[in-house]
Amino acid sequence: MTWQSPVRLWLLLGVVALVVAYVWAQRRHSRYAVRFTNLRLLDRVAPLRPTWRRHLPAGLFLAMLALLVVGFARPTAEVRVPRERATVMVAVDVSTSMLATDVDPDRLTAAKQSARRFVDGLPKEFNVGLVAFAGSAAVLVPPSTDREALHEGIERLVEGATGVQGTAIGEAINTSLGAVKALDSRAATDPPPARIILLSDGANTSGKDPIEAAGDAVSAKVPVHTISFGTLSGFVDRGGRPIQVPVDGQTLRAVAEETGGGFHEATTSEELRAVYEDIGTSVGYRKVRQDVSARFIGLGLILAMGAAAGSMRWFSRLP
Repeated sequence: MTWQSPVRLWLLLGVVALVVAYVWAQRRHSRYAVRFTNLRLLDRVAPLRPTWRRHLPAGLFLAMLALLVVGFARPTAEVRVPRERATVMVAVDVSTSMLATDVDPDRLTAAKQSARRFVDGLPKEFNVGLVAFAGSAAVLVPPSTDREALHEGIERLVEGATGVQGTAIGEAINTSLGAVKALDSRAATDPPPARIILLSDGANTSGKDPIEAAGDAVSAKVPVHTISFGTLSGFVDRGGRPIQVPVDGQTLRAVAEETGGGFHEATTSEELRAVYEDIGTSVGYRKVRQDVSARFIGLGLILAMGAAAGSMRWFSRLP
């Protein structure tokens, strides 16, 4: 945190002086306290009150002064604000290997559940689109702020949804880039700030080379965050015969590094949710420095009201 008028913080010395004066006055008062021998009379003229009540209004008042001084110094802090026209494309692998049950209940179902939680956690003004890919890639939901359409699209993420077997990571990237470019009439000349979140469990087996597609993403200034999902012990059952489908994240790591995105690994549904939450804190935002003096002034006014209420309640006077 920084201050636009730091010299005003010297006024805090005045608050410190008041604290010292208050403590000195209390000690002086106790030193010259009158001693009564008639306890009944003492109870009537000076009924016992808890010590904290006597000091609370003054404490709140002094804390209020300190907060107002800090607010008067005009503090600033970096805050995250959503980018205008921020666009997030979620690309999910729907190849046969995503039916492996090494993740409960299976990789694809867990991916759908986590994707739904992820998009629901994004600001409502974000444009979010959905791409399904296996041996080819297709846009299931063009980027928009319509979350209901996105939920329906996530439900349509089923094995073989693209009609072609395989894992086309490069095609998924290019298809997502195409959806971003078609966002609105301005996108061709004024591209929106965008991110691609791509989840898969294997290496590329068809379509465009992922590194070449990553170069296209770099040219478009669109980072690709990749998620390698699954374990080395995954397998799918085909006609009673188990087929090993171990997770392979080397290609995904290379794509993320090439585009400036983040590479993540998840082997359980809980880890996948944590990955999505981590990504959600970074995509589509920018940091700006804003004046936050209102926070301190507002809290100071609350303390002032508390001091006044306590003084009137217990002593029938204002502090």
